[in-house]
Amino acid sequence: MPSPVPANPVPEPPARALLDAAQAPMLPAARATLAAAWDQGWADTSRLYAQARTARALLDRAREVLAEGLGVRPAELSFLPGGPAALHAGIEGLLWAGRRRGDRLVACAVDHSTVLTHGRHRAARGHGFAEVPVDHRGRADVEAFTRALAVEGTVAATLQAANGEVGTRQPLDLVHAASRAQGVPLVVEAMACLGRDDVPTAHDVLVGDARSFGGPPGVGLLVVPARTRWRRPGPPSGIEQSRTDVEPVVPLVLAAAEAWQQTAAVRADDARLARELVAQIRDRVGQIPDVEVVGDGVDRLPHVVTFSCLYVDGEALVTELDRRGLAVASGSACTSSSLEPSHVLAAMGVLTHGNVRVTLPLLAVCPDRAASVERFLHELPDVVATVRARLGAHRL
Repeated sequence: MPSPVPANPVPEPPARALLDAAQAPMLPAARATLAAAWDQGWADTSRLYAQARTARALLDRAREVLAEGLGVRPAELSFLPGGPAALHAGIEGLLWAGRRRGDRLVACAVDHSTVLTHGRHRAARGHGFAEVPVDHRGRADVEAFTRALAVEGTVAATLQAANGEVGTRQPLDLVHAASRAQGVPLVVEAMACLGRDDVPTAHDVLVGDARSFGGPPGVGLLVVPARTRWRRPGPPSGIEQSRTDVEPVVPLVLAAAEAWQQTAAVRADDARLARELVAQIRDRVGQIPDVEVVGDGVDRLPHVVTFSCLYVDGEALVTELDRRGLAVASGSACTSSSLEPSHVLAAMGVLTHGNVRVTLPLLAVCPDRAASVERFLHELPDVVATVRARLGAHRL
């Protein structure tokens, strides 16, 4: 006899849709490379026996692939354990190299939290630090940046290529020209854009993270061109051109190189499709009452969009969307471990609460990306209304 059908069957949980790809799954090809590489790249690359020479050859080849993609020489590229670590090292190397001329660092108010936390800590100990303001779209004030660079004792500056929270591209060419005129080297942080947008060329130090192009965590990219005066504090390590104390994990670097090759081959098409989806989100979200889409609508990353909702809390929106199977983010993109109000939105002068950030994954990671966006746009008006009703704000 067949089993009786339950009177009240348990509903199937909703399918999951990933719309927060700030830290996305690896590309399938990169994951396969990583799995295979453990058998070939496990040895100490500084040794002389056969397995070590194999690991060294694999590391060198991966460096060549990534360096070519970034438009630099292999010797100018070092691997560090993550993008934030590379960013910290890039800044510290400039500050140490310029210590006889001063100790002042210039940054932007929407820069990565690694930069701002480090700069404010230095300022509390009596070192120079300036935060350049941004406009309502999140773009750095070039005139203010130029004035800050001209202050005596300034020896390093940093600016994002584009903001990973609101997508706004920064005026790199103008700021880099100003920094060169003052003899101040510029660190460009490209953790949100590598593999998703053009590789920045206006820089004195370039920093990236393999996760942005579908690679594994734990691979930060630090580019120090030969023309740049850079020195790591402390004695030379002999590791990664003496830019770190940590040996790179060869299988991770190989997976990063594979991810770059896969992403670069389709980047233009992927970016075009992502830009179209973000345009749909910006248009339809903007039709919901008391919702503001933030960031530059044109000069932006193709895959990032953030909006703020009046009368609601961002955490409540994220939780309700998650209950419906939609993974999005809230708060600052570079402090994802907390839901503290976004320092980026605060610097822009827009609503800091009730914000939702969508970071579209690569199509190779999520082939159903367009369907996920449509589902998100279908659910969002009801989600906003539901959360507002819970708070009694629907009558305002």
